[in-house]
Amino acid sequence: MARFSFLFACFMVILASTSLAKAQLQPYYYEKICPKALATIQKIVYEAVSQEPRMGASLLRLHFHDCFVNGCDGSVLLDDTPTFTGEKNAAPNQNSLRGFEVVDRIKDALISECKDNVVSCADILAVAARDSVVALGGPSYKVLLGRHDARTASQAAANNSIPTPTSNFTQLLSNFQAHGLSLRDLVVLSGGHTLGFSRCTSFRSRLYNETCTLETSLAVKLKSNCPINGGDNNLSPLDQTSHSFDTDYFEGLIQKKGLLHSDQELFKGDGSGADSLVKYYNSNPVAFWNDFGSSMIKMGEMGPLTGTQGEIRKNCRRIN
Repeated sequence: MARFSFLFACFMVILASTSLAKAQLQPYYYEKICPKALATIQKIVYEAVSQEPRMGASLLRLHFHDCFVNGCDGSVLLDDTPTFTGEKNAAPNQNSLRGFEVVDRIKDALISECKDNVVSCADILAVAARDSVVALGGPSYKVLLGRHDARTASQAAANNSIPTPTSNFTQLLSNFQAHGLSLRDLVVLSGGHTLGFSRCTSFRSRLYNETCTLETSLAVKLKSNCPINGGDNNLSPLDQTSHSFDTDYFEGLIQKKGLLHSDQELFKGDGSGADSLVKYYNSNPVAFWNDFGSSMIKMGEMGPLTGTQGEIRKNCRRIN
């Protein structure tokens, strides 16, 4: 009984600490210390997305992959060194994550604009993700700010915590729930796949082994760009309007056009809760916009470092 009481007390301390960290995040964090911080981030993101629309999806994905590994702490940005192993070469990230140079440009511009190193790399990722969505026609939402950056990273956690393209529905939902997210969050955040592309290596198994759940004409088209052997890095769009934030992703799932196995797992036509949500968002774009913003804010509150925790990196690729 004493041991249970001790463990319960420890759990409550951890829960209180997490709640306090979340409470310290707020949308106007930089208004006094650097009034033009958000405008500076927005300008560079818009320029980058204008030059290469795919970059919007890449910056959105960076934030997702950061938050799902020990919280939204900028750890995904850290480079490997002879004495430090980061997350960039974890299986879900290697030869896949991109946009680091855009983050570097933002960081340099902020130090110049703010006359000091006051904006964290973790906050840059959160704001850049939102601005990328807006740049491609999606909703705006108030990003909660005030995160600090991690001094550590975990390749093992990145390998284990980020959902894979081959995950089934049970694995996806379990993963999201382990991060404090719901079925609705799973479906609506997966809707971020209305933007961007995927490499052949991520959907080859689905393409050649799941003919019953992949629309025939799409399969034929995909095979021309993704052969059984070779072409691992050849790209195909995640939906048919990959540079526009819309509901085409959900329409594609209903038509058996989900590119990744993990995408199509959200709609099986069996009347499940996930099926209902896919249909709902497909026919209600405004609801998708509103709920996407809410779920992004919720995800952005996962495990932030605040107060005396972490640091604000001068260079997002290495600790100070």
